[in-house]
Order: sequence, then structure tokens, then C-alpha cells
Amino acid sequence: MLRIRNLKCFYGQIMAVKGISLSVKEGEIITLIGANGSGKSTLMEAVSGILPSWTGEILFEGKNLKGMDPPAVVKSGISLVPEGRLIFPPMSVHDNLILGAYTMLKKKAREEVRETMETVTDLFPILKERFEQPAGTLSGGEQQMLAIGRALMARPRLLLLDEPSMGLAPLIVEKIMGVLETLRSKGLTILIVEQNAQAALSVADRGYVFETGSVVLEGAADELLADKNVKRAYLGKDYEEFDDENR
Repeated sequence: MLRIRNLKCFYGQIMAVKGISLSVKEGEIITLIGANGSGKSTLMEAVSGILPSWTGEILFEGKNLKGMDPPAVVKSGISLVPEGRLIFPPMSVHDNLILGAYTMLKKKAREEVRETMETVTDLFPILKERFEQPAGTLSGGEQQMLAIGRALMARPRLLLLDEPSMGLAPLIVEKIMGVLETLRSKGLTILIVEQNAQAALSVADRGYVFETGSVVLEGAADELLADKNVKRAYLGKDYEEFDDENR
């Protein structure tokens, strides 16, 4: 579904992504893990059209995304849940969700928007309870649900999530990851950027490990979870000791 070949991304003269190639098959959950500054979010910005300064090839369902701005990328079937959520705090939950359907409303697909709104609020019932509430008054977990719901309002075939667990309590992270599994079971393809490698790899099919703008390791999620270097670098010493004690 998504194929990236020799992608190089630039901020001015600085190359932040250095010739990365990866693929995402339809129906998969793929995760990109790595430290801050390793190029994960930059790749997501390139795919979503936010960062125009890149070379190489990004193909979505066979179509090259080069030169496409964010609205065009959304229309093509890709939605981004950005790092930090970037909801609109003074606006109501309902209006934040409606903004996610902007490209559909331009086509006057109002019945589709209504149906999608029902699907999103079935997935996140708390959002319906908070419909008229200013989005800025929601808890961090509820704001993340809103950001995901807003992205889903565009009816994407590929959902991009940049650090969805950031700042959330473990129980909320578990709930968010469970929702992603539910979405995958309904046929949605998902690409996740995460520093919480354990959470992301627990739901992913495959993963790529980034370091300083390059992919240094890739494989099945369970293989990466078992890899000692990955555990040491991204899952932490405590996780490694716990894992060894519970084998």
C-alpha cells in the first residue's frame, strides 16, 4: 500500500532522513521506533505533505505523492494524527471532529460524514458525551481520542500516528493501542511512530528501528521485542530483567 524508496528529507541544508526505504502492506500495523531526532516524525511529515523538501519516492497505492500538499494527501486516503494532538482547544469536540471531514464536506458528502461521525463516537463514546464541551477542557487521553477521531473523519485507508502515547498514563496507552487493533481488524492500515516501543510493538505486525536518520534494524514485531539490543536501547533495563525473570 505504501512504499518508500531512498527517501531523503531536508530542513534547509540539514538532511534529517538519509535514504530510507520501507513498505507498509494493506491491513498491517507497522511501527517506527527510535530516539528523539532519529527521523521518524520527519518521515511522517513527508508522507503527509507537511514537509515538501524531500527526494526519493513515496508511493501510496501506486501513486507518487511528490508535490502533493496536505489536503491532496488526505483526499488520496491518508490521515495523520500529529504529535502533540494539535486539537483546537476553544472549539467544541463536535466541531473538532467536523474539521476532520473538511475534504468530504467540500464534496457535499454529508450523509457519509454523519455515518462516519457515528462510527467514531461508537469507537470513542466519551467524545459523544463531551460533544459540546471545549476540546481544551478534555483530559490528555480524551484529547488523544479526539485527535484520532478527527483523523478518522476523513475515512482514510492509511492512518498515520505520531507518538500517540505521549504523556498518557499506562492504562490509557493500553486503551489507545486496543483501539488501533480494532481499527486494523476493520481493514484500516496503520503506521505508528513511537518512543514507547513496548506498547507499539505489542500491537504491530512489523517494525523499523531508526537511528540518526537511517533504518538500522527491521523485522517482525515479536522478533524486535526479543532482540537484546532493542530491549536495552528502547525497552529499558527493567523490561529486560522482568522478561528474563518471567521466561
